[in-house]
Amino acid sequence: MDLNREYNEYLTCFEAELARCCEAYLPTQSVVCQAARYSLLAGGKRVRAVLCMAACELLGGRREQAVRFACAVEMLHCYSLIHDDLPCMDNDDFRRGKPSCHKAFDEATALLAGDVLLTEAFEAAAGAPVSAEARAKAVAALSHGAGSAGMVLGQELDLAAEAAAVDEAALRRVHRHKTGALINAAVQMGAAAAGASEEDCRQLERFAFDLGLVFQIVDDVLDVTSTAEELGKPIGSDAENEKTTFVTLYGASGAMELARRLNGEACEQLNAAYGANSAFLTALARQLLERRN
Repeated sequence: MDLNREYNEYLTCFEAELARCCEAYLPTQSVVCQAARYSLLAGGKRVRAVLCMAACELLGGRREQAVRFACAVEMLHCYSLIHDDLPCMDNDDFRRGKPSCHKAFDEATALLAGDVLLTEAFEAAAGAPVSAEARAKAVAALSHGAGSAGMVLGQELDLAAEAAAVDEAALRRVHRHKTGALINAAVQMGAAAAGASEEDCRQLERFAFDLGLVFQIVDDVLDVTSTAEELGKPIGSDAENEKTTFVTLYGASGAMELARRLNGEACEQLNAAYGANSAFLTALARQLLERRN
């Protein structure tokens, strides 16, 4: 299997649908929507979108069935990044190598750009060309992953943990919600598109939350070992905010050792459940472990 080729094929499918979503939900006459497009179309790995489509295919569906859901989860993810960068949150001036939305426009416009992406993500998911049951399950998964039991809770816990000593269990709880919940939403939306069974959803949930934790551990390591040019955003912000991270607890090498163990367990679990059909997702998980940005 050629991981990069398959990944790019997913991206081609996704980018075409994302352009249609922009035309439908983000009219260029609106400055707020221009700001939303500025951030949404700024690139990025589109990991959540690819996971959504790949989960659908893992369970016997087609990527085209899940691509509108993939757009919805990326729109919602982009809203969270815009709000994360605001001065009242992480106060970051750059994202993906470009000025953050509030720097390219202004704070009020950026706030509303995030709001419109959050709102239109649900309209996009609700209008996906799949069964009503699949749409309902996907909207429920996105709501749960993003809201008071998911990403927003993770953000709240993360803010509370600043300048406070936390242990590994508390840190895992932060990132299970802050990062893992939306990754799980992405795979559950793909599963909904494929008409997944409850057992399939449970298998994918375990993989998604493990992948989300690994993703965050690698982020913590890159914040101290990478460069602003590689990451496309400032480095060292965790230390500046006196935030406890996996690097704080275990050092960079210890944190990566933990990430490798968790990643290996996640891939083994998925392979045991789905065999050769899991090849793309397990290869992607291993690539995300070794990423440099």
